[in-house]
Amino acid sequence: MTTLLRTRIPVLASRNHHSYAVSRGLLCRCFSKLYPSAAKAVEDIPAGSTVLFGGFGLCGVPEKLIDAVSQKPQIKNLTAVSNNAGIDGVALGKLLNTRQIKRMVSSYVGENKEFARQYLSGELEVELVPQGTLAEKLRAGGAGIPAFYTATGYGTAIQHGGTPIKYSPEGYVEIEAIPREVGVFDGRAYLKERSITGDFALVKAWKADELGNLVFRESANNFNAPMATAGKVTIVEAEEIVSAGSLLPSEIHIPGIHVHRIVKGGGYEKKIEKRTVTKEDELESSLPASMQKRIRIIKRAAREFKDGMYANLGIGMPMLASNFIDPGITVHLQSENGILGLGPFPKEDQVDPDLINAGKETVTVLSGGSFFSSDVSFAMIRNSRLDLTVLGGMEVSESGDLANWIIPGKMVKGMGGAMDLVSAANTKVVVTMDHCSKDGSPKILKQCTLPLTGLKCVNRIITDKCVFDVVPGKGLLLRELATGCTVDDIKNSTGCDFAVSPDVAETY
Repeated sequence: MTTLLRTRIPVLASRNHHSYAVSRGLLCRCFSKLYPSAAKAVEDIPAGSTVLFGGFGLCGVPEKLIDAVSQKPQIKNLTAVSNNAGIDGVALGKLLNTRQIKRMVSSYVGENKEFARQYLSGELEVELVPQGTLAEKLRAGGAGIPAFYTATGYGTAIQHGGTPIKYSPEGYVEIEAIPREVGVFDGRAYLKERSITGDFALVKAWKADELGNLVFRESANNFNAPMATAGKVTIVEAEEIVSAGSLLPSEIHIPGIHVHRIVKGGGYEKKIEKRTVTKEDELESSLPASMQKRIRIIKRAAREFKDGMYANLGIGMPMLASNFIDPGITVHLQSENGILGLGPFPKEDQVDPDLINAGKETVTVLSGGSFFSSDVSFAMIRNSRLDLTVLGGMEVSESGDLANWIIPGKMVKGMGGAMDLVSAANTKVVVTMDHCSKDGSPKILKQCTLPLTGLKCVNRIITDKCVFDVVPGKGLLLRELATGCTVDDIKNSTGCDFAVSPDVAETY
């Protein structure tokens, strides 16, 4: 004879409106995940919690949930895990202003001056993590995997430890990053990384149904997807909530099993960090001299593109190279925040706040393009699916070491996705940079003096003066000269020895 269960099963505090039904000897639990407000959804977050915050820059940020947290001063001493911290006073910038965050775990500080100020003054702990490693830590955490190995960061401060996490008010290092364990697989060294889970995850969706199934819009997928799976309690704010069954199963990005609470957002301003549009009639000759010098570098970099190539262009000068791709070839541009098939900057009437590149600039997507989450994006990168990556640099050594992410104690940008991009074993790495600093000192050196982004990872250097190839085991080979430059000019402005190709000539 079947015995009916009468005992109530404990339910996570994240779920409310419980009801129970008995059928065939099994206890069925029915509940609503819908909460009446963001304030109600976050009210039980304890002080000292680890909270995952979705979004990338200002795109796909759970702003209503962040607003609700900012209005509850008892939710404090948080460890906030987020790719970045918004901008001053916006998104996570609000929680920095209210001093509710004790530690940030991020890949990029960017242009948030308050973030940088609090870190350098010792008011905020900051654990900088390569962007792809951060995405994979979350993906693995959400998959129940406690740790994994990655080549990203080998030979850098990520491996060796010692990067300041917290400064004292006097500027001394109070807490520093610990070294990573190294493992060797098939002759290549990898770092062991611990996964991340959060007590709570705050996520922004475009659409959610009543069961918690989620759909993200365009590049607003980014870190929202992996964070939704890595939270013990996942709270979602959605622009639109629909009835169960309204979403096609094939369009759902995150199934409702990962989601515990849902609130309806509204009144979104959707601020844009870098509103970038196509400038139709701007003449190159009208640009300032400094920009004309950069255009020279960019035009030469664009010659690296080949038909059918998959490529990633870094923030700043490298991204501009896309404006000079030969119209007779097709190049598929990838962006770390989850886009393949980047198009040109939009016209003013095409600007979309849910469509940005890794530099937080508004962009378009070409026919045949696609969107995906940050963890999927970096899987492409680590697996050398890209043929080419072009990055900026602060320093490059004669053996191809790259430094481009921090000046200790002075400038903290964060490594973003650069460490991941240069660690891909079979992707060509090209660095574009000014040959010398503003004070005239060389930026191409025997050894880098700044913390490394990657070890022996650069294949080619393109500057305003010349093109160098890095020859493994031998050093630099001067391949090309910029117009008006001589070999002696290059010798006088380079901080290391180099060989000269017999056919070196002015080519750009």
